[in-house]
This record gives sequence, structure tokens and C-alpha cells, in this order.
Amino acid sequence: MSWVHVTAAADIEPGQARALEAAGTRIAVCNTGNGYYTISDECTHDGGSLDQGALDGCEIECPRHGARFDVTTGKVVCLPAVRPVQTYSTRVVEGQVEVDVP
Repeated sequence: MSWVHVTAAADIEPGQARALEAAGTRIAVCNTGNGYYTISDECTHDGGSLDQGALDGCEIECPRHGARFDVTTGKVVCLPAVRPVQTYSTRVVEGQVEVDVP
């Protein structure tokens, strides 16, 4: 495992997703209100930036065509996407969000 500090937990409000970079990988850190989850910041349908979409509970919607993904698993929950997004293990240590990236 290679844990990388990406941001302070307080900098991402509940219901918000923020695009960041971790070890050269563009990610979206999502605060569902029940925890922090990290996914690839690229929609598998057409490459749109997921952090620009609405985060509702554990689902994030791509603002371009409405594909929805579960941020806890990466699974598609609404077309037009058919492939899941990459997820990354995420933890909060002493108020700092850390992500395990390859």
C-alpha cells in the first residue's frame, strides 16, 4: 500500500466531491456525509470530470450525460455508462484524507 495525503478532511463538505491529484493520478474525493470515498475523476462513458457532478448520498452523477456511479463501489447505477469507475481505499488520519494509490 502507498498512502498519499491529498487534503484536509474539513476542506471537503458533506455532499461535495473535489478533484485532486495523488501520485500523478486524477481522483475525485467524495464526502458522502457518512465517510470519504475516492474514485477516478473520469466518467467511463465519455471521460467527463465527475467532481463537477452532483453527489447525492453515495451516488455521483456525471454532468455531461447523466451516468451515475456508486462512489463506495465504483459500480454503474444509471446508464449511459456501462463500465464501473476505479475506486481507491481512503482513510482519514488526524483530520487528513489519505488515499492508497498504485
